[in-house]
Amino acid sequence: MYHFEMGPIRPPSEGNDRSLLIRVNRNCPWNHCRFCNTYRGRRFEYRSVEEVLRDIDTARAIADMLKKVSWELGCGGRITQEVIEGTISQYPSIYGRQAADEEELSARLHCLISVANWLSSGARTVFLQDANAIIMRPSELVRVLNYLKETFPTVERVTSYGRSKTAAQRTLEELRALREAGLMRLHIGMESGCDDVLAFMKKGVTAEEHINAGKKIVAAGISLSEYVMPGLGGRKWSECHARETAEALNQIGPDFIRLRSLIVRRNSELGEIEAAGEFEQLDEDGVVEEIRQLVEGLNCQSYLTSDQMSNLLWEVEGKLPGDKPRILEEIAQYQRKPHRERLRFRLQRRAGSYYSVYGGMPKHLASKVVEASQALDDQDTDPTPLVEEVIGELKQGFV
Repeated sequence: MYHFEMGPIRPPSEGNDRSLLIRVNRNCPWNHCRFCNTYRGRRFEYRSVEEVLRDIDTARAIADMLKKVSWELGCGGRITQEVIEGTISQYPSIYGRQAADEEELSARLHCLISVANWLSSGARTVFLQDANAIIMRPSELVRVLNYLKETFPTVERVTSYGRSKTAAQRTLEELRALREAGLMRLHIGMESGCDDVLAFMKKGVTAEEHINAGKKIVAAGISLSEYVMPGLGGRKWSECHARETAEALNQIGPDFIRLRSLIVRRNSELGEIEAAGEFEQLDEDGVVEEIRQLVEGLNCQSYLTSDQMSNLLWEVEGKLPGDKPRILEEIAQYQRKPHRERLRFRLQRRAGSYYSVYGGMPKHLASKVVEASQALDDQDTDPTPLVEEVIGELKQGFV
């Protein structure tokens, strides 16, 4: 069909088409987390090995097509915009307006551009989708990994999302077999190490299971990224969330700790719970303080990063424990700012994040940002309610 399946999300570290996306299963097998809407209303589907291998073959065919056109155009195998446009024009039976219906044609073009960008970045990494690739039977996933290496010899790293619950159920030997076959890194959504928070958010896993799974992944030689969600405990569990998450991470010792500050989506289950008065969000200053407590409690040798637009302080990044004092000072510099300066910083940072992702802003939202900026300049009024409202609307557009 000249296209292969791709799921809706991947980590920022696999973004900008640096990784080839191969979908080994559809959606999320758990899909009950109250804060997550990504797969809401979508049924989990287990893809067969044959389906996945066909997608790999399709990606290879597209790659071969692009390389052929590149040489024909005198680009020496390099993949450029000229090569992409040349491929579209040279294969009207695949990419022409009459070649397929609008949906199918869009899927073909999307895959063409994705493979082209992947090739131009070196074709070194692959990301297995969707939410929990390791739920695939280990022997079948090994087949997929081996076939990827055979089909794309340039691939150096294969990564995927995974659930702690699933990883904890795998034997150490099974995880080592996946590592030997080429699974180099797992991205695990820990979110919290506090059992009260995990239970309230219907995460479907305990802190002990997070720790056991993380230790097993590390022992198998697979690089581990643990995702933590500042603010997830709300006001009620903030201190427990920070303290016990740090304790869990210290026991695991992951390679990466990635912060993903909570954004309550209006149409999420958590948004409904908040509207009913059963969950109280921390304000952004409260989230910053919670991150400070988390960092203060960390004594593992991990790389801490804020590589996602939900985070206010991008500066919270560095190798622990050596960079811990500097990171804490970055947080302290923000906390020492007067209230109005913190508001201005937050508005500018959130608006900048929005622009960096979308390249622009709807007129009504841009007008509100201007209005909030002007309110910050008026020393006779309190700009807090307006600025908070605008920031909240900006964050609803964050991905």
